[in-house]
Amino acid sequence: MSVLAVIPARLGATRLPRKPLRLLAGEPLIVRVFERVAALAVADQIIVATDHPEVLAACESRGIPVVMTRDDHPSGTDRVAEVAARPEFAQFTVVLNVQGDEPFVSRAALAGAVSIVTDGRAPIGTAAVPIPVSSISKPDIVKVVRGDDGLALYFSRAPIPYLRDPADAGAQQALARQHVGVYAYTREALRSWVGWAPHPLELVERLEQLRPLAHGLAIGVADVPAAEGGIDTEDDLERANLRWHAFQTDTLS
Repeated sequence: MSVLAVIPARLGATRLPRKPLRLLAGEPLIVRVFERVAALAVADQIIVATDHPEVLAACESRGIPVVMTRDDHPSGTDRVAEVAARPEFAQFTVVLNVQGDEPFVSRAALAGAVSIVTDGRAPIGTAAVPIPVSSISKPDIVKVVRGDDGLALYFSRAPIPYLRDPADAGAQQALARQHVGVYAYTREALRSWVGWAPHPLELVERLEQLRPLAHGLAIGVADVPAAEGGIDTEDDLERANLRWHAFQTDTLS
């Protein structure tokens, strides 16, 4: 199966204005994300999908493949789906959605999500990492619980599974995982996802992955050892710049 990686890049982020163009080690963040995905060699082709001419120009000036999309997409998934539906990308059987603010994304996360789809285990693949006890109750940390088959049972901002007895805290931590926001899809699964209206569960939790799950589409969850966080705030960007040199000396894992 051939894999198309799409990196959505919206300029109008609210928490970190002009995020794709903010500098990480002297280059725009979107450039660093593209470089990382290219270095990991998980996809057959990589394309940046943006809604703004400035991001388009930044990519084109560096020889990075980029396309303009509509500017009214409610999510990155919708932007990815627009690109995947274009005739020039029809030959790709798997679509990989890589967040445009993840310059430290791991090969394990990307390859794990893709392999779920290419192996036929589920039409949608994603990834998760072990979760610290201190993060289970944080609503900005998305948790996922899986069945014995490795398929997602539920995603939530709430602590799941619920800890009724404090003596079971170890079991709660062992069962919960922290979701990593990377997705691989079959073409059919991606079309279905964006074709459905937002589900009530999705609207309550503000988690779009609950839409396909509620409609019965299986989501396989690859277990990966660790993951770096995305860049959402000024503090995140400052930490990322400090981390960059050490990260460059790490193995591509």
